[in-house]
Amino acid sequence: MARTKGAPRIYCLPATGAPVVAVFRRGPSEWSHVGRWDLQTMRYEPGAWLRGRIFPRRSDLSPDGRYLSYFAHDPRAKWEHGDAYVAVSKLPWLTALHAFGTCGTWTRGYRFLEPDETAGPDDEQLPNGFHLRAIPIEQFANERRRGWVETADCPSRRPGDAWDQERNTRLQKPQPGGKAMLMVESLGHAGGEFGVGQAVDGMQVRYSLACDGEPRFLDDLQWADWDARGRLLVATRDGRIQLRGSDGNPVGADFEANLAELSPQPGAAPDWADNW
Repeated sequence: MARTKGAPRIYCLPATGAPVVAVFRRGPSEWSHVGRWDLQTMRYEPGAWLRGRIFPRRSDLSPDGRYLSYFAHDPRAKWEHGDAYVAVSKLPWLTALHAFGTCGTWTRGYRFLEPDETAGPDDEQLPNGFHLRAIPIEQFANERRRGWVETADCPSRRPGDAWDQERNTRLQKPQPGGKAMLMVESLGHAGGEFGVGQAVDGMQVRYSLACDGEPRFLDDLQWADWDARGRLLVATRDGRIQLRGSDGNPVGADFEANLAELSPQPGAAPDWADNW
């Protein structure tokens, strides 16, 4: 499962109520990129570049797929929020419509509340009607909110493990409307994987897929999930995002965009990204 030389690290966040995926790309190491994957038109729209670090596992996409809550560290930032901050923008851009500073990169990011959730006194209300809530400290927090659950053989969290980094967590997610089962596990202590392979925010993972038989490892993937129609969405270790069949076979992928071909091209966001 070694990282393909020169390939970017990719992590995706599907919207929970719209056919939209936020795509986070890191590479070269000091650059971060955000894109928008439209599952209805099957189109990838490249967006903003940041000469800094975005932490995808501590970021979120609004249920309607329009807004991005992202946690970033930008050593070059010259504003009142400092160099480590949470901001809300319009996908796939990073123009901060709302932002606040944090006490450093150990801070948890923030997620959007779902329409059926009730806001609490500690939640942050946004002008667009959404609320933000701190992401819980647990492995695969984003995945758990998107229908992934722990497997029967998943180790329990040890008392005193404040950062949930001392276990190899295993989750699974059944195919919507189908019979296949997608599984993911963390490899090694989540807090000790920085710089190893294609670890994202310190977590290196391995995916497998069961289709009427024993699970088959998908070692060519660095991210995967089902969409609402039961289609397999993946990011490969050589830097591609693809739509595959439910058997996980890469041959004849229904959609593919090669993000390894991208290079940093910072530029101004369009006017529509400057306001709510």
